[in-house]
Amino acid sequence: MTGPEVLTLVTLGLLLSWPLVCLSMAVIGAIPTRPSRLHGDPGGRNYWIMVPALNEAEVVQRTLTAALALHTAETPVRVLVIDDGSDDDTALRIREVRHSRLHVLTRRHPDARQGKGPALNAGYRWILAWAEEHGVVGSTIVGVIDGDGRGTRDLISNGVDRFFADPRVGGVQCRVRITNRQSLLGLLQDIEFACIAHAAQRFRDLVDAVGLGGNGQFVRLRDLVRFGDTPWSTCLVEDLELGLRLHIAGVRIRYASTVAVHQQSIVHPGPLVRQRARWAQGNMQCARYLTDLTRSRRIRSIGLADYLSYLIGPWLTIPMSLAVLAAATVVAIGLATDNPMGGLVAAGAHVADAIILWLTMIFLPGLLWGTWHWWQLGDESLPRCLAAGLCYPLFLTLGIIATWRGLARHLTGRHSWAKTRRTAEHTSDRTPCRPRREGLSQARRFGPTGRVEVQRGEHLRVMTADVASSSKHGRPTREL
Repeated sequence: MTGPEVLTLVTLGLLLSWPLVCLSMAVIGAIPTRPSRLHGDPGGRNYWIMVPALNEAEVVQRTLTAALALHTAETPVRVLVIDDGSDDDTALRIREVRHSRLHVLTRRHPDARQGKGPALNAGYRWILAWAEEHGVVGSTIVGVIDGDGRGTRDLISNGVDRFFADPRVGGVQCRVRITNRQSLLGLLQDIEFACIAHAAQRFRDLVDAVGLGGNGQFVRLRDLVRFGDTPWSTCLVEDLELGLRLHIAGVRIRYASTVAVHQQSIVHPGPLVRQRARWAQGNMQCARYLTDLTRSRRIRSIGLADYLSYLIGPWLTIPMSLAVLAAATVVAIGLATDNPMGGLVAAGAHVADAIILWLTMIFLPGLLWGTWHWWQLGDESLPRCLAAGLCYPLFLTLGIIATWRGLARHLTGRHSWAKTRRTAEHTSDRTPCRPRREGLSQARRFGPTGRVEVQRGEHLRVMTADVASSSKHGRPTREL
């Protein structure tokens, strides 16, 4: 067999592998995750939901109302909203949500606006101080829902809490869906989160490699204590990093596929590329955990392969995109000059077959995921899902551009972050509904002091948290 023939067979195998992998993942994603039958945890768990809020005036009220509504008698929920130095009407909107289980931590300059991780650490220290005071560290679960996120009422009671009934489980990640998917770009992001990422997480649940996301993550407080005062770091993907650290420490994380947290999409390509560049750069930062992952005896071989795929993936995107560009150039030149390039370019009667093969490879995965969205979730029409599927290659192209940008930022030492801006919500925005198949209920330097506003019914008490004089965790020390 000649060299061009071998290269042709290799190319053919690579072209067909992507649709086949997508089909396999779609099959796995169609199977819901189930909690373990082991119920060794005595129950009586209480939940704290942290809502980091930086200029979230457009969405924060709905988010807080939805978070408070997760409370049940069996799964009590308290909400700590962290106002991270907002300069819009966020503080006003928060004060308008009067509830006895709502607590407000207000961070001021120079401690504020250092990233989502430091904001979450400030909230974590406040919750830990509260749990120590009440003697409930072992039974407290800490969740994170972004300023635009909201789940349905059974997110905890019928989803997350069922997994924590297994004492071996230290973390749970919920499914994520998109609310404002009226545009094809929004629908593409819903396909990305609710279908593709969902299928990947479903597979990871089978091999004990579930990752944590920024929205809908829940971790036992006692497992967060393993990492001292700063469970979350300044990494650009602090959620992913926390998940890696938990896995390395031997903490099991499960994926709750039958409940979801809903969040906004980004409606313009420019901001979307900036967001994905931050994610790609964050994944590159997390490559420093590769050594610990490979040495860990607690991580299975298949799970390790999955970690390697998304930690090394951004680095491989660059040479792979260059290879695809080079191949496309060779094909274009060969077709334009009627030169088969030593057998690398189809000629004569084989041109039509080659074109069909390439078009199949390019468009079939997107059409598959679009159809899967329509069939499994049932809240979008088939024509819209197919149209989004046809646009999927362009969506991936934006991701490649973002990866190049993230690499450039990483290599030049730029680690600043830009907050994703929210869009105003209207009653016409899509509301959670029940999918047809699965029964899914839809609906990142903390200073020595911080300012805590604790809301009680119709009255507002203002307290201070002094880490230096009270405790290293910042227990409230006096009432003003």
